Amino acid sequence: MLRLSIDYRERVWGGQRLRQGANPIGEAWIVHEGNRVVDGPFAGRTLEDLSGALGAELLGFVPLARTGTRFPLLIKILDCEAWLSVQVHPNDEEALRLEGPGHFGKTEAWHILESAPGARLIAGVKAGTSRAALAQAISHGQVLDIAASVDVSAGDTVMMPAGTMHALGPGLLVYEVQQTSDITYRVWDWDRPAAAGRSLHVAQSIAVTDPKLAPSLIRAAAARPGEARELTRCPYFVLESRMLSRNPVACDPARASFHAVTAVEGRVDVSQAGQSITLSPFESVVIPAFSGPYLLRGAPSGKVLTARVAA
Repeated sequence: MLRLSIDYRERVWGGQRLRQGANPIGEAWIVHEGNRVVDGPFAGRTLEDLSGALGAELLGFVPLARTGTRFPLLIKILDCEAWLSVQVHPNDEEALRLEGPGHFGKTEAWHILESAPGARLIAGVKAGTSRAALAQAISHGQVLDIAASVDVSAGDTVMMPAGTMHALGPGLLVYEVQQTSDITYRVWDWDRPAAAGRSLHVAQSIAVTDPKLAPSLIRAAAARPGEARELTRCPYFVLESRMLSRNPVACDPARASFHAVTAVEGRVDVSQAGQSITLSPFESVVIPAFSGPYLLRGAPSGKVLTARVAA
């Protein structure tokens, strides 16, 4: 088991829920290539380093066949105190064409952890919007005229295919899983100053935004303790949730794909082969694909989100 450090990122739209301090923290990168292992025989080494060194033993047969020894997922917690920029991400082919070799596209999914009353997000464009109308709106900073929005609540899950225009709104705390890519084309930024790396990407946004794409929204549903509930699935990842009690639940990567396990409610005990780790909210552990079965239990109750690469 690989318990990972957390990498905090300041953002102008961030808040104080991830880490309190003078500057707003918008993102906690909890599972990504640059994360370092906290303890054990691999302490201090990054996921990128270990993926290259261990290959299938860590990643599993499925990721290795698709993306080689690159760690294929990037997982964050987002604290949205204000609107994020209206943005869009390229698919794999567009990322290669626009950014060059070694870049992946960015299909992502959001699981809403907390939601203030009336919280909403921008998700796609209004039905019937043509490419010409889309390009006109992006070019003239009028994207709100064509944007579609949706109200969301805690427990909802949103699958956001690459090429879908979107923005998270104020009052949301979000778990985000995506391809291992941080390519973001900023369509519009609420008239914030285009300083400190926040310039717009008008040409790229017009090139990759598909007005026909729409996200899928999976509303929250009750689950029995211990039962795995699949929240969303795509060719790049599967996301599941489990509510946990003191009764242990057995899981097994079965050599297919690593499991990235994140505690999102309460405290969670993870044990495997005589080793035990207790996770507090937003802490994560990566279970290597070849490491065998492991057990999850609440301490005394908790909830985990588990991401893996789809078979």
